[in-house]
Amino acid sequence: MESYTYTPARSKINVRLFLFLAVVSAPFIWGAYVGAQYFLNGGVTDLGGIKKVDLKALGFFNFDPHNGTVNDVPPQFRKLDGQRVVLEGFMYDPTNSMRVKHFQFVYNVTKCCFNGPPLVQERVFANCAPGKSLPFTSNYVELVGVLHVNVQKNEVGDITSVYTMDVERAVPLRG
Repeated sequence: MESYTYTPARSKINVRLFLFLAVVSAPFIWGAYVGAQYFLNGGVTDLGGIKKVDLKALGFFNFDPHNGTVNDVPPQFRKLDGQRVVLEGFMYDPTNSMRVKHFQFVYNVTKCCFNGPPLVQERVFANCAPGKSLPFTSNYVELVGVLHVNVQKNEVGDITSVYTMDVERAVPLRG
């Protein structure tokens, strides 16, 4: 009769198993980190002398386009009034000019194709300094300038803007 010796499985975690678990769990860990970061900072990250603002978060709240007031804007965004900020998104200019002095800045240009145009609180109305202009681009852009939070109405009482920005610079990020 042949003798059989039982050898228990290794109780140590080998390198391949560790790498497999790390690769499989990385997207979940990253998603939890991004979600927690957004929850903790409300879409505003202080970078020292400038604040990085999540453009989607900036407009992600209910706002009455006829009777809304600046008090309806979430407090973390009202605090940005008069501060230097950096935003990332897309330029929109209905005139299709090659150079722009005034334009709208939105987080997603294609959203208008599915849900209608962005709501008034989802747009930043950007203005270049007097005598200055920027080349229009359809690329994703980093926009730096001073943000103003002020509800402005037209002559019939409809709200035309919540956010305006004095643009210092615009840098295409990809394209």
